[in-house]
Amino acid sequence: MDSSSSEEFYQAVHHAEQTFRKMESYLKQQQLCDVILIVGNRKIPAHRLVLSSVSDYFAAMFTSDVCEAKQEEIKMEGIDPNALWDLVQFAYTGMTTFTQPLLQYMIITVLFIIDYFVNLLLIYRDKYHPWFQASSGGLGTYLLQIKGTTENIMEVMRNQEFLLLPAEELHKLLASDDVNVPDEETIFHALMMWVKYDMQRRCNDLSMLLAFIRLPLLPPQILADLENHALFKNDLECQKLILEAMKYHLLPERRTLMQSPRTKPRKSTVGTLYAVGGMDNNKAKNWNFLGVTVLEGPIYAVGGHDGWSYLNTVERWDPQSQQWTFVASMSIARSTVGVAALNGKLYSVGGRDGSSCLSSMEYYDPHTNKWNMCAPMCKRRGGVGVATCDGFLYAVGGHDAPASNHCSRLLDYVER
Repeated sequence: MDSSSSEEFYQAVHHAEQTFRKMESYLKQQQLCDVILIVGNRKIPAHRLVLSSVSDYFAAMFTSDVCEAKQEEIKMEGIDPNALWDLVQFAYTGMTTFTQPLLQYMIITVLFIIDYFVNLLLIYRDKYHPWFQASSGGLGTYLLQIKGTTENIMEVMRNQEFLLLPAEELHKLLASDDVNVPDEETIFHALMMWVKYDMQRRCNDLSMLLAFIRLPLLPPQILADLENHALFKNDLECQKLILEAMKYHLLPERRTLMQSPRTKPRKSTVGTLYAVGGMDNNKAKNWNFLGVTVLEGPIYAVGGHDGWSYLNTVERWDPQSQQWTFVASMSIARSTVGVAALNGKLYSVGGRDGSSCLSSMEYYDPHTNKWNMCAPMCKRRGGVGVATCDGFLYAVGGHDAPASNHCSRLLDYVER
């Protein structure tokens, strides 16, 4: 370079303001828009870059490995359309107009968008709404409170407000026995996702939060990988927790001596116990001596006695819809019937029809909703026990006549 030349610094006046005005004009003309926010029946176009630049919520949504990052249209539930539109406008212009009725809807909307707009609303907190007596951090976590976080934790973890939780709020979730997760592995991976979102700052909280993960309940393969994981290998407290969990797997005979809050399963991971039918003092509303089994998810209640008559009807409980529905009835009524599921079919074995014990057997196909007869057993069996093992169905014990019959005999025969 010529020594006589000189460098001069130049800064365009109002460059940022003019740039945002240009982006606003693109918005008005719906040009270069790359995302549409759907709220109710309203579609709000926008630019990902603009939304991400003013909101960590949208930045997390568009830059993380989640399905919304690649979707052109994103549905947003529980938000007022007008309030969201005003906040999108604010992202482009830095200006908005508050009215007291609108502010109530905008508060809830801001809780979805979180960070950038909180300070704006705090200016009006004393004038408009008592919710604003909380700190900005309280506003940021109020969303999770109104959604019933522990019950809907899977939904919360799929959305981006989870990644923006402060460590104190995440600690409350991890410590709860009531978080609705299918297994402990799910909530462990959620913690890892939260840490990696801001690894530099959040590593300091890792050992404190890891103490609330039930590590002994994780699969041993995961624990083996954690020992030399970059996040844990230099953290003494984390290593102690991992070692504790590995001992729990390596020394099963000592588990009774290793009990702690970390060995206690969360309520949702231990399954649900259903009590079906039975007898109470109101004999007119009883349904007893029925057979119950699970086939491909739903529970089936088969036959039985309603206090007046023997039943051939069958009902199916769908754990998703939480409802009972009738399916095809058996060919004959069966009380004290044995039932089992095998190879995608439901088998109904023996039982009583009101006059005698039965040797017959039939099976139900859920795909055709039909019952079909099978080869009968060698013995009549009421109150028979039925189980499957290695692809075979076994009929165990029972009695060959109603218990009130003086000729009734208990059976020790087993048939396959």
